Amino acid sequence: MLLPHIAARLYGTPLLLARSKLDVILAVLGDRVGWPEPQSALPMPLVKSAPLDAPMGIAVIPIYGTLVRRAIGLEAASGLTSYGEIAAMIETAVNDPSINGILLEVDSPGGEAGGMFELARQIRAADAVKPIWAIASDSAFSAAYALACSASRLYVTETAGVGSIGVIAMHVDQSVRDAQAGYRYTAITAGDQKNDFSPHEPLDAEAASRLKAEVDRLYGMFVDHVATMQGLEPRFIRSTQAGLYFGADAVNAGLADAEGSFTQAIQDFAAFLGTAETPLQLNQRPFALSHSSTQEIKAMADEVITTEQPSADPKPESEQIQTHPDGADGANESAKLIPESTPDTDAAVKSAIAATRADAVAIAELCQLAGQPQRIASFLANGTSETEVRKALLASRAEGQEIQSHLHPDAVSQAASTDHNPLMKAVKKLTGKE
Repeated sequence: MLLPHIAARLYGTPLLLARSKLDVILAVLGDRVGWPEPQSALPMPLVKSAPLDAPMGIAVIPIYGTLVRRAIGLEAASGLTSYGEIAAMIETAVNDPSINGILLEVDSPGGEAGGMFELARQIRAADAVKPIWAIASDSAFSAAYALACSASRLYVTETAGVGSIGVIAMHVDQSVRDAQAGYRYTAITAGDQKNDFSPHEPLDAEAASRLKAEVDRLYGMFVDHVATMQGLEPRFIRSTQAGLYFGADAVNAGLADAEGSFTQAIQDFAAFLGTAETPLQLNQRPFALSHSSTQEIKAMADEVITTEQPSADPKPESEQIQTHPDGADGANESAKLIPESTPDTDAAVKSAIAATRADAVAIAELCQLAGQPQRIASFLANGTSETEVRKALLASRAEGQEIQSHLHPDAVSQAASTDHNPLMKAVKKLTGKE
């Protein structure tokens, strides 16, 4: 069975994919997309099962295999994972009150450019709501690295690799093969560029130039994204020349934050979240993604990030791991990041958390009643008190213009109820008040 729709997503379009993996895909799908297979290729790896040793309160989200915008039902057969599926799992974990943190376990060579940057921004936005860490186990290349570095902390195992920060596009000229088979294709088009990248004729210089321009544009976006997420200079990212970095080399280059096993990452994350003594649980079921709630999370997180993290480095200083040549000093510094727990400090922390959650719910309800739910995020990010919020809302109401309603007479009004407001739902789920 030929799969022309797959061919269209492999050739003549930029990919954020490790070159070796592209050869594997072509070897598996060559006959099915109607093009020759590379002579040296390895079998396509199977998608692994997600690990089962995550403490309760930590959702482990698997990012395995080749990444695509839409998997079109080929996940199990071809090792594809869609960006939409990943986004749905993240959103489910963010909205689950039993989940305190999210760990992305990445084992992927990368994939399509389409949809990748949107998901990367969603990951960073969701991290402003609940901590998101990631681990490359054992590969996070190209598009997969773009997702992994969007987490607030990135681990690599000692054998894992990251990088391949580059873009690749391929064109196959099968005109000689067509002639040998007795075929000659003639395209009748309107528009000089309509037949660009046709496999049935050689790629002309102008079409190649246009494709190269798009590759360069996406490369610039990729470089800027990684530089922002990792707090590195764009010129350094470009100097990697899409190279691969493994284990400690990835940490020393600044492309990862720590080297450690999956178990070590889980333990560190659990200690960070204060859930090290809890039973085991895994949250990995995909759910339908709500477009509106994703946009709301992104908008809220953008305001939080802008307010609380004005520096170029998006990773908080308390979360950065300093590496040292001898390794010993680095371990001591890392240990200092986690304070010792005592009954008094635990009680104080729990009391502070409860008070903060109560204030958050009160502020959210005030904004909802005032008809200004879009201000919830900024108030929470700025640490505005409930009294100050009341004053601000009253002042804006006094200065505001008269509101005119254009609702149809038969429409059902829901403005007076907080049950239908997705921001209120998110706040209540986050604070356990639902």
